[in-house]
Amino acid sequence: MISDVLAEATDKMNRAVEVAKDDFSTVRTGRANPALFLKIMVEYYGTPTPLAQLASLQNPEARTLIVTPYDKTALKEIEKAIVAFPNLGATPTNDGNIIRVTMPELTEERRKEYVKIVRAKGEEAKVAIRNVRRKAKDDLDALSKEVGEDDISRAEKELDALTKSHVDGIDDALKRKEAELLEV
Repeated sequence: MISDVLAEATDKMNRAVEVAKDDFSTVRTGRANPALFLKIMVEYYGTPTPLAQLASLQNPEARTLIVTPYDKTALKEIEKAIVAFPNLGATPTNDGNIIRVTMPELTEERRKEYVKIVRAKGEEAKVAIRNVRRKAKDDLDALSKEVGEDDISRAEKELDALTKSHVDGIDDALKRKEAELLEV
């Protein structure tokens, strides 16, 4: 029972770290990376649909990305979604067949802005991990009637170590991303 609670907490914490790393990859560095566009949701026939399901993304140059929709009727909606996506700063141009997205040069001010965004995403991930810890601790406390206090105490120490290791993993990923963003 205790092992089930800890295994579930570990799984959820691992997913929180992976989501944080995915979020970090959506914040751009010097190149136009197709991963930046993976979280863009396009209104397609009244349903929010991920851009990657509606179009292919190609990166011919460092600051240019070509979006080729599978359905040409979605061009306008894709263009609107790219413009509306926060913190991208991209300027899409539509030629009727494809959308060419040009990313602006990164200024020092913009880089610092991106660092703030990444830190906020990192903090959200840490909060998610702490919430998983809180739920697991509540589950362990509920088991205290069936299991001895020593076992619960040991499990809580293990849970704290798990939490610390996952928070450290987010901190490490955050440091790498900050260094990547501030590198000129």
